Amino acid sequence: MNNYQLEVTKRLLQINTIKVQPTSPFHWASGWLSPIYCDNRKILSYPETRNYIRDCFTELIKEKYPQVEVIAGVATGAIAIGVLVAEQLNLPFVYVRSSPKDHGLENLVEGDLKPSQKIVIIEDLVSTGGSSLKAAQALTNFGGDVLGMMAIFTYNFTVANKNFEDAGLELTTLSNYQTLINHALSTGEIQECDMKSLNQWRENPSEWGKK
Repeated sequence: MNNYQLEVTKRLLQINTIKVQPTSPFHWASGWLSPIYCDNRKILSYPETRNYIRDCFTELIKEKYPQVEVIAGVATGAIAIGVLVAEQLNLPFVYVRSSPKDHGLENLVEGDLKPSQKIVIIEDLVSTGGSSLKAAQALTNFGGDVLGMMAIFTYNFTVANKNFEDAGLELTTLSNYQTLINHALSTGEIQECDMKSLNQWRENPSEWGKK
């Protein structure tokens, strides 16, 4: 698994899953301005990259959590890749909704999860960590034993690191913001003069770009 973070980063850039535009920022739904846009749903359309990411998750789970009994995906972005990982490991799969459905059993956790089963959660993207940790708490409330969370990409926000630390939950990611901008700099996709602004965004994303 050596250098998998760099390899995943290269693959995400190659298929335009991640775009870096420090001088022409994106607008997030939260209202934040961002020099980066990440849409991991595109991965599913590229079998070679999709399978590579599945295999990275699989090998890391075998290495870090050999006692795992269930794979859980966070809706909706991590459901498909979570199923692929569960299939590779021959394990049951469940997924966590962002909110309970408004009819039937009003489930927040979908699938057959038994009390005390050991779970590894698959997430596609971690920003502040709020929704990811909410999913972990839902599984815990359901009676599961959450061993850890794995995600395709994280923005490396300080607030996210603190949130996961406070929750006592280990987060492992296949790629991350720092690896991304270092690689983009080495390939000339961004320039040295962009680095200060890019690092400022990571440190304080809610205020970045404001006049």
